[in-house]
Amino acid sequence: MAQVDQSSGGRPVRRGAADQGVNAPGRAQIAARTLRGDRWWLTPLVTFVCFTAWLLYGLVRASTQKDYFVADYGYLTPFASPCLSTSCVPGSAHFGTPFGDWPPLIPFAVLTLPFLLLFRLTCYYYRKAYYRSFWLSPPACAVAEPHRAYSGETRFPLIVQNLHRYFFYAAVIVSLINTYDVLHAFRGKNGSFGLGLGTLILLANVVLLWCYTLGCHSCRNIVGGRLNHFSRHPLRYKAWGWVSALNARHMTFAWVTLGSLVVTDAYIALVAAGAFGDLRIIN
Repeated sequence: MAQVDQSSGGRPVRRGAADQGVNAPGRAQIAARTLRGDRWWLTPLVTFVCFTAWLLYGLVRASTQKDYFVADYGYLTPFASPCLSTSCVPGSAHFGTPFGDWPPLIPFAVLTLPFLLLFRLTCYYYRKAYYRSFWLSPPACAVAEPHRAYSGETRFPLIVQNLHRYFFYAAVIVSLINTYDVLHAFRGKNGSFGLGLGTLILLANVVLLWCYTLGCHSCRNIVGGRLNHFSRHPLRYKAWGWVSALNARHMTFAWVTLGSLVVTDAYIALVAAGAFGDLRIIN
């Protein structure tokens, strides 16, 4: 494409792909890999290791189809919720079994897990994190990236990032399902009210998940966007303030919820497998 370049006296200059993106004339051109003397590579490395470990754990646990439910107390791991198959153990299908037997290695929550994964993958914080740690685009501030061209989020697959708001809607539905699962966890052996360590872990996990979900940038825009005068919408303004407070800690909740999901799943798996019993507080 021919463009006018003032540096060439206003004459049209033909630019190729090598002159666009990271090599565009308007971007700083530094021959050195980096001018930084600190260990800038440590943060992307830690992020890469933690993300990879979490993905491997989630993949293994979601595909094993076992030790995901504690029948005595109604503990259901988020990695298997909702369980909608006749393959689910009795009591774990809180919303019925509209599907037949599930094939081996297919997660019971296969209908919801992809939306949750897409919600996190398109999250503004996670995008920054894995762009730097997996794609090295860029790996850190003031560090040259290895890519010769950059098209932004205008082409497939990165154009899917623009659907983040719709994945947020799906994440809200899944959070409601997880909340319903927590209500089932307030159950004792005889069917009456009960409270155990597993109940508290499930409750803490779902509270943290709500904090992460409602702190989403899209949620903040939905609550307070398209308003010219907050004074005319006091309830939305108050809600926007709450969401903004969560949004300020969005990165923290993004990491904490990864940990809470693993702790919740691991605890339920160990109790379900008989490694130890649930610590009961009431009934």
